Amino acid sequence: MRRRLAPYLLVLPGGLWLLLFFVVPMVTMLSLSLQEGDIVNGYVLTGHWQTYTDAIVNYRTQIVRSLIYGAVATVLLIAAAFPVAYWIAFHGGRRKASYLFLLLLPFFVSFVLRTISWRYILTDEGILLGPLKDAGLLADSFHLLGTPVAVILGLVYNFLPFMVLPIYVALERIDPRVVEAARDLYASPLLAFRTVVFPLALPGVFAGVLMTFVPASSDYVNSAVLGSSSTTMIGQVIQSQYLVSSNYPTASALSFTLMAVLLVGVFAYARALGTEDVMKVAAR
Repeated sequence: MRRRLAPYLLVLPGGLWLLLFFVVPMVTMLSLSLQEGDIVNGYVLTGHWQTYTDAIVNYRTQIVRSLIYGAVATVLLIAAAFPVAYWIAFHGGRRKASYLFLLLLPFFVSFVLRTISWRYILTDEGILLGPLKDAGLLADSFHLLGTPVAVILGLVYNFLPFMVLPIYVALERIDPRVVEAARDLYASPLLAFRTVVFPLALPGVFAGVLMTFVPASSDYVNSAVLGSSSTTMIGQVIQSQYLVSSNYPTASALSFTLMAVLLVGVFAYARALGTEDVMKVAAR
């Protein structure tokens, strides 16, 4: 009897945690999205699905913009993270743990503080643009703050470890002798990377995309600190509807809409990549 109950008892703490802090809030938010009323007179559950239609129509620009920013940031993250993870995995030697620690060290600081520091870096007279303007390499009117570039750069910086670590884990599992065998068969370094290293690293890339695209698309801190009114993301709208306007039904509807769109995007990505093939590679 104890053996039969043991698996369920082991799952019970995590299950209760998810029930209390995920399922209950989600059900509450779903109920709020279907209510009508205001903060003064209260809200009543009426099954008002029109809230979803109105929210999508009114804020479709911010939803699309958030998905574009998230997708661009994810692509840049792959391009930036893969070389770092590759070098640590194959050339880090005994200091791999130290290099990973140095990579993670800045992220012991608050997310908000790191984003604010980027604001000082990207300001017109900051340490990045100031010297370039003084040297005449950039026009005085050139600026980055308040542009999509600044927001995307902030997203890339803040979510970089979430892409590096899973790719590193996948690369760490590759036997160097496999790469050497490809070179012995007269494969060029580029061909060996394309046909051996990258396919074996796909599980890490797959996990990294899942860990970065979803939070990057729903982020609101970077767009609020580094952006402007023309770079507003849907996370800012949801935050404003909840905490400023107290328009809970619209905020809840937007949250569920964003969640649905992200889930569709993730499943489409998994299907296009071939999840079964990725898992087979990971199991080798």
